[in-house]
Order: sequence, then structure tokens, then C-alpha cells
Amino acid sequence: MTSIAWRRLSVVPAAILAGCHPTGPAVTPLPHVHYEVGAPWVANGVWHYPHQEFAYRETGLAVIDAPAQAPRLTADGELYDPMVMAGAHPTLQLPVMVSVRNMENGRTITIRLNDRGPANRGRLVSLTPQAAAALAIAHEPAQVEITELELPSRTYAETLPGGPLLDMQAAPVADVRQETLDSAGQRTAVPTASPSGGAGTTASSTPTALPALPVTVTQGWATPGSLWVEAGRFTERRYAALAATRAGGTVWHPSESNGPAWVVRVGPFTRAEDADAALDRALNDGLTGAQIIVE
Repeated sequence: MTSIAWRRLSVVPAAILAGCHPTGPAVTPLPHVHYEVGAPWVANGVWHYPHQEFAYRETGLAVIDAPAQAPRLTADGELYDPMVMAGAHPTLQLPVMVSVRNMENGRTITIRLNDRGPANRGRLVSLTPQAAAALAIAHEPAQVEITELELPSRTYAETLPGGPLLDMQAAPVADVRQETLDSAGQRTAVPTASPSGGAGTTASSTPTALPALPVTVTQGWATPGSLWVEAGRFTERRYAALAATRAGGTVWHPSESNGPAWVVRVGPFTRAEDADAALDRALNDGLTGAQIIVE
């Protein structure tokens, strides 16, 4: 065998070994906890529009986070941990503190919403396995009620980097300059200190973690309800009637309402599959704000 042929053969095992070389361990990203509202995002054809709100209360269906394939950060920069009391919400500012009540068994917990999701159509919140276990969720999806806790939620917004208060304090401010006339009538600049809070002022160092919430469960009455598709809210009844015709629903006039006075609903349903089908029809008909509620 020639030396050239031998060299060619010897390269083959080396190439095979190089191709089979195992990858190294997943790199853990560096946490950088911050306040986040975020841009609109889309999942499964549904657009979500994040916004800041401190009096949020809503019912809907909850799911459990899928297992993470690798270390990752949540939307507000925390290291995701399935064993903490946390969850994901499609539109609320992050982080935000809420109570979550399992309407099917009456158990209530407090969690921190710190991530975007769930991607599933018609689902209100995604819970970590720890939070789901505390609520004793026996099957998915589960009927839940979410109520925002205003004080701690405002504290996050006012103290975390990226929050509206810190952004305002860090806004650039023009330097102050004074001038006086000396004995010869010439202007003389008098140096003055720049106001605090200018562009050179930095907020406190970015935190890498927020305190973990305790697993605290309050037991109350179970209040399971029926599933409805809320196809939209309107300020005028005539527009609500048009939407009801398109969705095959009825027009409701809530006794208590802080927003639009006329609501279009389709239902009721006892199975999540039927509510999902009605939701898909409403979304396909152009009622982009349709969602599943429990009542």
C-alpha cells in the first residue's frame, strides 16, 4: 500500500470520531431581572398585546408548563425554575404578583407571573409544576380565577430596572449654566453641579434573582362554572349585535363593568374541546379579541 493510500485510510476514523464527539453541557444564561411590558407577539395565529394594568381580574383555563429542554430565562430575566411559585401570562406587565384560585376545588395560591405564554389558544395562564401541584390540578386545563395584587405589583414596576419610574429618573437633563459680570463688564461662567438623575446617573445594579415565594395554600369553597367564549366587548349595542350574529352568540349587559358595556358570548359549554372549537370559529370570523372565560 502506498503512503498516500495509508494516509487516506487513517483520516476516516478520525473524521468519524470528530463527528460523534458529544456536545458539552448546556450553558446557563446569566439572569438580569427587569421590568418588562414587551412588544405584541403572536402564537398559533393569535396576536397578544402586552400592557400595564394594576386592577386585573379574569377567569379562564390554566395549563402546566412543558418541561424545559435547557436552562433559559423568563421574559423578565429570571432563570426559569419549575419548582418555584410562578407562571406565564400573555399580556400583563412582568413581573406581577397575583393570586390564582382553582375554581374546581377552592384552593388559592400566590404566584409571580414572570414569563410570556401560554402559546395555547384559549388558555389564560401557564403554571410551573410547583404552582400546579399546590393548586392540586388533577387534569388540564383547569378552571382558574386570577386576581392581581396591586401593591407588590406596583413595587416591581417602581423599583426594578426598566420600570417607568426609573426610566423617568434616568432621563437626560440639561446642565445648568450661570453667568455673572465681573468688574470690567465681562461675562464669567460660574460652574455649577449637574442636577441629580441625569444621564450619568445609574439605577441600582441589576438584580439576578427575586425572592422565592413560599408555597402557601388557602382552602375555600369550590365554585366550578361553565365555559363561555367571550367574543368581544363593545360600547354600542348595535355593534355587539352584529358580532353576535357572526359568532352565533348572544349579547349580554354586565351588571358591573369598568369598560365597554355590551359583551358578546357564545355558550355555555361543559367540555373544553367544545369551547375551543367555538373560540376557533370566532377567531376565524375576525373576532380577534375572543377568549374563553368561566362563569
